[in-house]
Amino acid sequence: MKNDLSALSTFAPSRRQLLGLGLAFAGAAAFNAVPGFQVLASAQAAVPAAAQKIADHFSSVKSMSGEFVQFGPKGEQTGGKFFLERPGKIRFNYDGSSNFRVISDGQSVVILNKRLNTSDLYPLSKTPLKLLLDNRIDLSGDRVKSVKQEDDLTTIQLADKSVFGNSKITMMFDPKTFDLRQWTITDAQGKDTTVMIFNTKEGVSFAPDTFAIDYTANRELNTNKAR
Repeated sequence: MKNDLSALSTFAPSRRQLLGLGLAFAGAAAFNAVPGFQVLASAQAAVPAAAQKIADHFSSVKSMSGEFVQFGPKGEQTGGKFFLERPGKIRFNYDGSSNFRVISDGQSVVILNKRLNTSDLYPLSKTPLKLLLDNRIDLSGDRVKSVKQEDDLTTIQLADKSVFGNSKITMMFDPKTFDLRQWTITDAQGKDTTVMIFNTKEGVSFAPDTFAIDYTANRELNTNKAR
């Protein structure tokens, strides 16, 4: 996928924008009026075979690395490199002096800001990232909210209200190659954070500590700050 990166700023994402990677809680999206969307109103609604085929292909990608650009709700841009290993593991290394890191080890997601010396920990199961990182992206049941099929893009929106409220994640795939192009998470105020990925490589190997979270350091840091 080609992206124009000339406008990429040195903007350092705030904690709120980092949460947009998978921790922000979504508001309702009015997709009913959008041409091409198939809104799935019940667990019995049929998911298009092409959409499940794309989801199965992405699920088969067990590891991936590449670069990303993140667009905040006000048009803010930042970027860096990402690493993904299924199930449940992902790491974002942001560019810039702030040295932001977002890491999921399959159980938890930690947001690190070394410049501000903060370390915020969340359960992966309570974030929309879980749907992106599951061993298999299952489109059955009522977690699929809408599917939009176009010549150059297939858009699948997933949600799991029983796990993380009204949060939704919208994934966009190339219908020919089945490659993931980007995903968008909408927060409770209806503001979008979009992550576009490019220069990706599949089937890569990572060092054992790539997705490691230092729980002891996290606990000690937050204990000291609470005093």
